[in-house]
Amino acid sequence: MGHYFDENPQTAHNRKEISFRFSSVNYTFVTDTNMFSKDKVDTGTQILLDAVVKHGVGNKVLDLGCGYGVVGVVLNRTFGCEVDACDVNRRAVESSVSNAQRNNAKVRAVVSDGFENLTDKYDDIVLNPPIRAGKAVIYRLFEESYEHLNDGGKLWIVIRKQHGALSAEKKLKELFNSVELVDRDKGFHVYMSTR
Repeated sequence: MGHYFDENPQTAHNRKEISFRFSSVNYTFVTDTNMFSKDKVDTGTQILLDAVVKHGVGNKVLDLGCGYGVVGVVLNRTFGCEVDACDVNRRAVESSVSNAQRNNAKVRAVVSDGFENLTDKYDDIVLNPPIRAGKAVIYRLFEESYEHLNDGGKLWIVIRKQHGALSAEKKLKELFNSVELVDRDKGFHVYMSTR
């Protein structure tokens, strides 16, 4: 069986439509096999979105590791910001594109292992890290995010305490000028790291 961070999943498609309500807006997403949290929008993403929306974002945002596109769609619809999205998983990127259209959002999605196929700089980068990919991959994404943020730009991450929140916070503090724990709920920590 493949993982959600496989570039080209070989498993058979098994698409499913799910509903998600956020800030009094109803969204529908089509998910598929080899995608993270394909049966419902996961709790971590909901907590991350709550924190990001509460604080606001700049004009140019990246949904890093976009999966089927929830974060990018919600942020574009909420703020009208320019949103790029990327994922190493080709199937996820295809779903992200169709889900943006389905929800009347403007999101440009590309297949990219981290920032491999991205050159822009961003005001905000939003990441629900791929825990199963391992710490080396996650920390590389932190480092690459720092390099692709405008001065004063922010990296937002959500991570469970038992999945390494405290060591992730330590790594972020090595890279960023300021790291703030902006929310903590149901075992999840949301960090806002400012370049």
